[in-house]
Amino acid sequence: MRGRARFLVVAMALLMLPTMMYAQGKRQWRAMTPAELEAALPARATVEKERIETEMRTATGVEDAQGKVVAAVVLITAGYAANGKYSYYMVVQAPMRIGPDILLQPGNYVVGWTRGDDGLLVHFYEAETGNERGTMLAKPLSQPLMVVSVKLWPPADRSIIQIGRFALPYTLE
Repeated sequence: MRGRARFLVVAMALLMLPTMMYAQGKRQWRAMTPAELEAALPARATVEKERIETEMRTATGVEDAQGKVVAAVVLITAGYAANGKYSYYMVVQAPMRIGPDILLQPGNYVVGWTRGDDGLLVHFYEAETGNERGTMLAKPLSQPLMVVSVKLWPPADRSIIQIGRFALPYTLE
């Protein structure tokens, strides 16, 4: 009987080994603290030829165990050429897919939006050049959440970028 019990324990361990190895290889993303956000995001963001002040109290982001960060903050655009085109600044340190079509490689981006009948039409641009990287429709949230200017939810929680009461799905690669 002991031999059979030992065999079952070894067999169970071998069956669970691929699952445990997969879980260890996956990145675990968590919400960043205010101090971490302040260290990761600039007080003045370089957007094309401008250096635009950021509103640090609106900062949001996620970080993995290796210290890779994806974070966003509101730009204070009054008086700049970016007013109406850009609303948020993003630091992306791991490849990020927004919806099925937009892939943001590590870099800095600015995000703007316009209101449409079905939601927000959200535009992603390279911060340095202003080149558009893609556009996607943010749809109203299916579950009521607290309305915020911008929030990056950790993938384990919701895996969405929340803009007001609208959301864009994302994955981190």
